[in-house]
Amino acid sequence: MTSDAHRAIDAVWRIESAKLIAGLTRLTRDVGTAEDLAQDALVAALERWPESGVPDNPGAWLMTTAKHRAIDLLRRGKLLERKHEELGHEVAAREESPERDLDAALDDHVGDDLLSLMFTACHPVLSTEARTALTLRLLGGLATDEIARAFLVPKTTIAQRIVRAKRTLAAARVPFEVPRGTELAARLSSVLEVIYLIFNEGYSATAGDDWMRPALCEDALRLGRILAELVPQEPEVHGLVALMEIQSSRSAARVGPSGEPILLLDQDRGRWDHLLIRRGLAALERAEALGGGYGPYALQAAIAACHARARTPDETDWTRIVALYDALAQLLPSPVVNLNRAVALGMAFGPAAGLEVVNTLTSEPSLGGYHLLPAVRGDLLAKLGRFAEARAEFERAASLTRNARERTLLLERAATCARGP
Repeated sequence: MTSDAHRAIDAVWRIESAKLIAGLTRLTRDVGTAEDLAQDALVAALERWPESGVPDNPGAWLMTTAKHRAIDLLRRGKLLERKHEELGHEVAAREESPERDLDAALDDHVGDDLLSLMFTACHPVLSTEARTALTLRLLGGLATDEIARAFLVPKTTIAQRIVRAKRTLAAARVPFEVPRGTELAARLSSVLEVIYLIFNEGYSATAGDDWMRPALCEDALRLGRILAELVPQEPEVHGLVALMEIQSSRSAARVGPSGEPILLLDQDRGRWDHLLIRRGLAALERAEALGGGYGPYALQAAIAACHARARTPDETDWTRIVALYDALAQLLPSPVVNLNRAVALGMAFGPAAGLEVVNTLTSEPSLGGYHLLPAVRGDLLAKLGRFAEARAEFERAASLTRNARERTLLLERAATCARGP
């Protein structure tokens, strides 16, 4: 296999796998089977494309290959018996082969398959943690260890959740559909959490050589916009969309010419996408107009809006940001929220105020391997002139992160501290 073909197949898989699995789930009604069929299609591509070349429409090639394998599977196994029961007398009356119905089932797109797959994976038969992990795996294309980092739990825990979730969905024969009415409301919070975590993984990649994974951000934002159209009266949906629009506006300014990270206060704000900012502020206004007070996503969007409205870092309303984090901590008490609140306190009232809060978090078990805790502590210590301590914190943060770009940035900050004032 040539390296060019390998890179092409990898890129195609990252783009097409979620749509492929979604379409196959609509046919088989089983996410585990759908994922297996998608993997079979990938293996076929690995065998054929290095010789024949990448097809003009690689996504369609993968779907056609997987569809044929799905039809073979349905013809052979118990799935065909169930499909025959579903088709019932209609097929017999028309004297048609079931394959034609199966073709139609794959080709007839009703709604958005990715969104339907998300609601299926977020069914109440699963725990909240299992719903989120499974959807990130199927739709976000995230590896198990990446999901584990997002949850701050061991990799084995996430792997077990995903396996159990697939088995539970199969046993319960969960329908592949977007729910309606009260069931929609019950499952919405899990869907929002999944979209949020997919976006975050794209915005700050857990591991690898890239600071960002823009495709994940784009997919999360697309799903968020679709969801906002589907449930336009839900303020938190608009709040999440507002947050993602505003955060996405900084993407071009977050990465330097060589791919190096550029932190918020060092970014060229002229490179921010003002169309996305306007879209985000408009979505936030929609969330506010629906009433009921700010939820967690709208609060985070309001924090992002404070940065978006500031023409320079010095114009940032840090006092308001602290107040918004106070409200967020009331709604969503977590060590990570408190860590972000400490950053805002340090900017609004001085690094000593922020460090006081950070020091209370150092014994928090869930933050034991979280690299941003020592990174924030190092930043605050450096601002206080305690450079030896700051250097140790930056070095510890660098040892904990698995993102190469982030590690380089943290080691550079450690080296700066070593040189002193």
